[in-house]
Amino acid sequence: MLVLRNAVPSDLDAVLDLARGAGPGMTTLKADRGALAERLALAAASFAGELAQDQADYLFVLEDRERGRVCGVSAIKAAVGLREPFYNYRISTSVHASPGTGLVNRVQSLHLTHDLSGASELCSLYLHPDYRSGWNGKLLSKGRLLFLAQFPALFAPTVFAEMRGWQDAQGRSPFWEAVGRPFFKMDFQEADDRCGKGDRLFIEHLVPRLPLYTHLLGEAACAAIGQTHADTTPARRLLEQEGLHFEGYIDIFDGGPVLQAKLSGLRAARDSRLALLRAGDPHGAAPALVAGTRRHDFRVIVAPCAADEGMVALAPPMLAALGAEAGEQLRLLPLAPGRPA
Repeated sequence: MLVLRNAVPSDLDAVLDLARGAGPGMTTLKADRGALAERLALAAASFAGELAQDQADYLFVLEDRERGRVCGVSAIKAAVGLREPFYNYRISTSVHASPGTGLVNRVQSLHLTHDLSGASELCSLYLHPDYRSGWNGKLLSKGRLLFLAQFPALFAPTVFAEMRGWQDAQGRSPFWEAVGRPFFKMDFQEADDRCGKGDRLFIEHLVPRLPLYTHLLGEAACAAIGQTHADTTPARRLLEQEGLHFEGYIDIFDGGPVLQAKLSGLRAARDSRLALLRAGDPHGAAPALVAGTRRHDFRVIVAPCAADEGMVALAPPMLAALGAEAGEQLRLLPLAPGRPA
C-alpha cells in the first residue's frame, strides 16, 4: 500500500537519499541536507496555512506503508518569481523575405522572459527506481494535482512544469555548452547547484539580454532545444495526459521544455468529483485516485472504489491508509482520461 502524503521534517533523511538518486539537472531537488531541512520546515508551514502564496512550497512524499519506506517525492510551488527572478527563454520564429531575389528565410530566436513569474510550478518529481512500475508513477505525479483541485485558491491561475533537458551519454548538455558556458563561465552542474540553493542573482547579472539566433548556436545545441531528458520522458507523458502542453518556453540552462496549463483546465480540476465516504466492499470496481480533503493531512491512494449517488465505498484497509472515517468527503479521479471513477 503506497500513500502520497504531506512531507514532514522527520522525512529529511529519506528525501535526502532520493535527492542523491535524482542526479544532476534536477534544480529543485538538490542533495543538500541544510537546504532540504529548510524546505521541509517551509512545507510544514505551507500546509499549516502560515505562509503567503509567494512563499508557500507544498512538498509531498510517496510512502510504502508496509516497508515503512519513503520512495518518491513531488512538489508544488504556489508562486514563483515574486521574491526572486525567474527566467525562461521563449522560442520565436520570424520570416525574412527578399522580393528581389525571391529568397525567404525563417529564423528561430530565443528571447529572455519573465512571463511565468507568479505562476504555480509543479516540480521536484523523483521516484526511486525500485518503484517504477504499476500505478506508482501516476500516484506520485497526478496525486498532487488533486491538491490543486481541492485548494485552487492557494495557487495561481497558470500551472507549469520545467522538464529536464536533453543530455548526452556523458551527462553533458549541448544547450548549456553553446548558450550557458560562454556567458556564465562555469560548468552546468555548478550553475544548476547555485540555482538549487536559491542563488539566482548571478543569472540576473550574467544572462544575455538580446535575442539569441539559434542557427548560430551549432547543430547539437539546436537539436536539444525543447527536448526532454530520457529519464524525464515518462513524467512528461503523465503531465500531458493531465492537460499540460508545450507553448514554446524552455529552460535557460539545458533547453528543456516547459509544459503549462490553466489550473481550471487540468483534468484533476475538471473531472474529479467529491463524494461522501462509507465503508464497504467496492465489488471489483476499477481503481482510481482517491484523496482526502484535509489540507494539514492530505493523502492520496490508488484504490478500487465504487461511487454512486454522491457516496463512495472503500475497503477498510484503504480507509486506514487515508486516515479517513465514514461520512468524510473524498475527492475521486479516474487514473486515466475517459474512465469513470
